[in-house]
Amino acid sequence: MKKMWEGVTSGVTESIADDFNSSISFDSRMYEQDIKGSIVHALMLGEKEIIAKDEAEKIVVGLEGILKDIKSGSLKIDMSCEDIHMFVEQELTDRLGDVGKKLHTARSRNDQVALDLRLTLRNDVDEISELLKKLIKIICQKAEENKEQIMPGYTHLQRAQPILWSHHIMAYAMMFLRDLDRLKDCRKRMNICPIGSCALAGTTYDTDRFFESENLGFDGPCLNSIDGVSDRDFVAELLSDISVIMMHLSRFSEEIILWSSWEFKFIELSDSYTTGSSIMPQKRNPDMAELVRGKTGRVYGDLMGLLTTLKGIPLAYNKDMQEDKEGIFDAVDTVKMSLKVFSGMIETLKTKPENMRTAANKGFINATDLADYLVKKGDAFRNAYKISGRIVADCMKNGYVLETYPIEKYKEFSELFQDDVYEFISLEECVNKRISFGGTGPMSVIHQIKTVLASL
Repeated sequence: MKKMWEGVTSGVTESIADDFNSSISFDSRMYEQDIKGSIVHALMLGEKEIIAKDEAEKIVVGLEGILKDIKSGSLKIDMSCEDIHMFVEQELTDRLGDVGKKLHTARSRNDQVALDLRLTLRNDVDEISELLKKLIKIICQKAEENKEQIMPGYTHLQRAQPILWSHHIMAYAMMFLRDLDRLKDCRKRMNICPIGSCALAGTTYDTDRFFESENLGFDGPCLNSIDGVSDRDFVAELLSDISVIMMHLSRFSEEIILWSSWEFKFIELSDSYTTGSSIMPQKRNPDMAELVRGKTGRVYGDLMGLLTTLKGIPLAYNKDMQEDKEGIFDAVDTVKMSLKVFSGMIETLKTKPENMRTAANKGFINATDLADYLVKKGDAFRNAYKISGRIVADCMKNGYVLETYPIEKYKEFSELFQDDVYEFISLEECVNKRISFGGTGPMSVIHQIKTVLASL
């Protein structure tokens, strides 16, 4: 196939070099953005009379026809072309003749690919944001449905204090809210238009970059043409944001895996989101959660790959930058699928409140409240802390829990203990009196749910 860039070189390359150089296998997904960008570019060329208006109109009609034909399936993208930009331009030239060759006036593939990538990733950011919002709403719904269920809260994976299960999962809603904020910031920096930067130095034609920027939905054109073609910060930033989203999904997945195990059995996953074993008929494996956890490392690799690629590239455009797409497209596809699967998995899971309560009854997770009881009776916290620790040790030695420890034995450690200690250290009371802002008390959790939903 003849190369569009044939000129000072013969345009003849070895087939293996063509394959190595080609990007159409992955950048063909940007065909719609490429065509829409070209339509606006053609309109600008006509408006500024850089080409005749009737020629610009023919180019627009031709591009619209190509877009329609690709979408309908009547036109197949030729994978032997070097990239999607060359395919579209070649198809346009085949349909219009020499008029089609005028489309590339006052632009380069360098600013063209930068434009296509920003348009594509801008759409991806919007889609990921909507998927995050859906997941947050599902978490809030689950929290509302289970707002009274008590479970052990953990530190160091050791039972620590009684909390509400709804409070625990709302912590993830907060994480995903921050992810939404990061995507919003990322989109703002991404939404700068590079078209018109040309190869690196701008152009001698009297173009209207503001026209193209406005008609493509950007906040404005980039100020420096070299930066316009060589900037991939927006790709790295989005990869970073996606990596954080995957990290949050992975942490939640780990909890799902633990909670659904027989050792915990706090939840039961739907059959729709588990798999069986090929040899052990009793197994219900949390494969979806495990895959999300595994795919997180893959996305981290995409981020590190791009940062490593970019770190030594001089200005302006270099072919190394073609390596920006496969990683970001892989990360975008991975996070979208992970969010979709994860939302369904959370929405369909069932909680096991009786198992949570059984676990909460063990492990002396109300020991801090026992110390607080003494403090409220007038003792210093450090004294109360030591007394509570000694009582726990005695309970463990003699087979008691704090709720069954005899009042006579309590009084051996402090005369401040009265019969009201049992009500004070009950799990319900321990949770209900957590009245500090953001704590695990029921009113706090209800406020969290309302606040999060309102922010969406």
